[in-house]
Amino acid sequence: MNLRPVIAVISCLSLSVSSLAFAAEKPKPSKVLFVTQSKGFVHGSVKRKESLAPAEIAVTQLGEQTGLFEVHCTQDCEADFTKENLQNYDIVAFYTSGDLPISKENMDYFFNDWLKQKGHGVLGFHSAADTFREEKLYWDMIGGTFISHPWTARTQVTLTNHELENPLVSPFGANHTQLEEIYMYRHWQPEKVRVLLSLNYAKSPTKNPVPTEFGYHVPVCWIKNYGEGKVYFNNLGHREETWTQQPYLDSIANAVRWMRGEIEIDATPNPEVSAAQEKKAQADFEAGNFKKK
Repeated sequence: MNLRPVIAVISCLSLSVSSLAFAAEKPKPSKVLFVTQSKGFVHGSVKRKESLAPAEIAVTQLGEQTGLFEVHCTQDCEADFTKENLQNYDIVAFYTSGDLPISKENMDYFFNDWLKQKGHGVLGFHSAADTFREEKLYWDMIGGTFISHPWTARTQVTLTNHELENPLVSPFGANHTQLEEIYMYRHWQPEKVRVLLSLNYAKSPTKNPVPTEFGYHVPVCWIKNYGEGKVYFNNLGHREETWTQQPYLDSIANAVRWMRGEIEIDATPNPEVSAAQEKKAQADFEAGNFKKK
């Protein structure tokens, strides 16, 4: 009896079963609601010219290229930021400003049910920290509230990376330099966040006054656990070109992988890092190291 045809059929069946098993095991893309509505300053990165804005295009393409997520972009919170609609999403991303038109009922559902209890994820970019300035639920979640940007959009800034091996910031290297607008904050709570990137005063000179009534340390990127949920914030993104830079995009993609449970990231607060940065920033400030000559 010639067994070759039988073996060939069995091999084909095995390959087919393996392929089907692999396809079945491949995780589905996460659903991302990208909110880019502005009720304060409208940044060029979220200003729609024809269809989508530069940041919206970048995040949509990032999802397509990585296969990690699918994006729905909205500038209409009244229609899309509702209890019913939020149930369709795994992650909400904010590049927003001002007091958004979101009802108390929908806000409460978002913070308490959707994020804290169901364990979804939040991505915050740039002016997400200039949103709901007086809403404690919001700033407690996002991590800080904008007070000023002494380092304006045309300032060459250098960022210190506190965790070179962390996939969320390893793309930036030890000292990342670029043109970007950098915020200072109030409501910064070091005991609740893990700070990953900070501004280096001595290597980021500016001619503008630097307010220090809420501290000297300028955190730039951080993460936190929020109940069962996960929060990633990155101050970068003011400039449209930032949304074309690979380190920034890789950081966002890895933040999504963390939220999906594909990579493990330690989000334990590191207030000792903030304390050390506060001391260093104050010394640089008092020595005038931040001043552009």
